[in-house]
Amino acid sequence: MKRSGGSDEAKRRAGEAAADRVTDGQVVGLGTGGTAAHAIRALGRAVDAGLDVRGIPTSVASRELAREAGVPLTTLADARPDIAIDGADEIATSDAGFDLVKGGGAAHAREKYVDSAADELLVVADPTKLAETLAGQVPVEVLPDARPVVADAVRGRGGEPTLRAAERKDGPVVTDNGNLVLDCAFEGIDDPAGLAADLSAIPGVVEHGLFVGVGKRQRRKIRGSTPELQVARLDRLPVVRVGAARGVGEDLVDLVVQRVVEVRGDVHVIERFLHSGLDD
Repeated sequence: MKRSGGSDEAKRRAGEAAADRVTDGQVVGLGTGGTAAHAIRALGRAVDAGLDVRGIPTSVASRELAREAGVPLTTLADARPDIAIDGADEIATSDAGFDLVKGGGAAHAREKYVDSAADELLVVADPTKLAETLAGQVPVEVLPDARPVVADAVRGRGGEPTLRAAERKDGPVVTDNGNLVLDCAFEGIDDPAGLAADLSAIPGVVEHGLFVGVGKRQRRKIRGSTPELQVARLDRLPVVRVGAARGVGEDLVDLVVQRVVEVRGDVHVIERFLHSGLDD
């Protein structure tokens, strides 16, 4: 289930900020959701202006929007994404970096394998998605016949599963893969990595919405009045580069320092580099 909040203007800025990072000749993973949709539209305008890119959509919705926006498409069978742009329903820090909850649009299975195939992942979200610890519902895509078995297993792990109902038709939400979604409520997620492993091990689970350990914080730099956090090169591990724009409020600056999140006004952008590092 989507976590509500955040103005459309904040989402637009986030999406467009991510689209601005795409360069000529790249293959782009196209996420699903409101913020990712703004990025796809921005990419379409850039294509109209001459940018040469191809997109790999993570859902029927992102594929149709990309076609409407004029973004040429390809598949993982023919290309690997240089960069992926995606949103998040909830973002929290951990010792390993960032933990995310995704799946409000029921596309987290495809998002996870497209995002993980990319050399660089930009996760964009407005400030309402930030949390001290993950506490929202974790979407779990399940095979339809396995729903009661998975639901029992989730309860055995302290969760309360609810079959996600469709909003514009009778019955449940059916994913693009033809499966169902259980929104699993937990009273605080103290160990996201452990819960992710537990959910993945349940027979009948296709994919869960926990994205664990995105990046590692290494050091802090201050440049003028701009707080900035970067990480050193990490061989084949996620690398996060984050900065805060000048003139933001002190409270927001504190959030940047704590969460290693790039802030552009009221927009938060997380960058994940799987195979590259940053200069000192």
